Amino acid sequence: MSKPSTAARTPDQLQRRLGVSDAVVIGLGSMIGAGIFAALAPAANAAGSGLLIGLAVAAVVAFCNATSSARLAARYPVSGGTYVYGRERLGDFWGYLAGWSFVVGKTASCAAMALTVGSYVWPGQAHAVAVAAVVALTVVNYVGVQKSALLTRVIVAVVLAVLAAVVVASLTSATADAARLDVGADATAGGVLQAAGLLFFAFAGYARIATLGEEVRDPARTIPRAIPLALGITLVVYAVVAVAVLSVLGPNGLAQAAAPLSDAVRAAGAGWLAPAVRVGAAVAALGSLLALILGVSRTTLAMARGRHLPHALATVHPRFKVPHRAELLVGAVVAVLAATADVRGAIGFSSFGVLAYYAVANASAWTLTEDKGRSNRLVPAVGLAGCLVLAFALPVSSVASGAAVLAFGAAAYGVRRAVTARRA
Repeated sequence: MSKPSTAARTPDQLQRRLGVSDAVVIGLGSMIGAGIFAALAPAANAAGSGLLIGLAVAAVVAFCNATSSARLAARYPVSGGTYVYGRERLGDFWGYLAGWSFVVGKTASCAAMALTVGSYVWPGQAHAVAVAAVVALTVVNYVGVQKSALLTRVIVAVVLAVLAAVVVASLTSATADAARLDVGADATAGGVLQAAGLLFFAFAGYARIATLGEEVRDPARTIPRAIPLALGITLVVYAVVAVAVLSVLGPNGLAQAAAPLSDAVRAAGAGWLAPAVRVGAAVAALGSLLALILGVSRTTLAMARGRHLPHALATVHPRFKVPHRAELLVGAVVAVLAATADVRGAIGFSSFGVLAYYAVANASAWTLTEDKGRSNRLVPAVGLAGCLVLAFALPVSSVASGAAVLAFGAAAYGVRRAVTARRA
């Protein structure tokens, strides 16, 4: 029998304001972000002509993770996502480790995304623009999750319009050739798996819906509908964009592209679209940053409730019904990182950490019984195995840095337990 839900022990609750469409839009804003504008090139470099197979593998793992997360979120509709699920189903340490990997990794991702915005908007003042973006989006999040959902709708609409223009320009051009989609001898199993690991993170935003579980109306119904809807729409968009870009550039051209979507429209003879693609990439990065700050602040709130972070961060604003202290702290840390360091090339551990996070989610879903939201154990089993395989298929530097961050978090947990036991 599991211990009582975290929600039962917490006096400060967030307000349930989000419906299905709001949750789907937040998920889309998290997934259809800057990654689609950049991730295709390194994935093509790894998989070659097997890029679309890599995308399919990533989609299968993402589906399993999303299904497991949806079932758990419906049962534990509180902020924190897998931090909560791991504690409830597997024990305190595993929940802590999931929360640690998410907060540390995604905080670096926030700073990297902010710098991406800066590099698109004003390359010469990337750090200043990044800080301004963090401050502005922190303010939006602070005044209520509904404001965040409204802004995300606008962002998603702009990004989808830009991606649609890229697809139409590419597929209707004279340079498009379906033969470039064929899988050749250059596609290896290792390359496809590495590409799947790189592409997987473009799908990872559905966790944001789960981490907002305490702010969703009728979570038992809303979350299981919103997560697969958001993931399904994203998969269709990514598959169509990948096919369009491949048909114009081919796997080798895509692998060498510095800005894949801009290069694709130029190759298609629609160079006039390149500035719009640049704007779309900047807006997409803003959307990713907005959703990341939401997710990290809610997990920080949950970890503060569990006393794994200072309990003062667990307070909820009486008017706006948001974890205002957690949001301000996350915003401040991200702003400092964005102002002082270029972390865009140094967050490989974030990729490893996200897969570790979902591995804990699948292991947690495995423990659910028939009357607790589990239909069968195949989905979490495939999801768990997929996460582990993709994690260790990542480049060696990502595996090493990710493992080091997890080891540091585990050591900190052990020290905290020892200090607590000594005081008792």
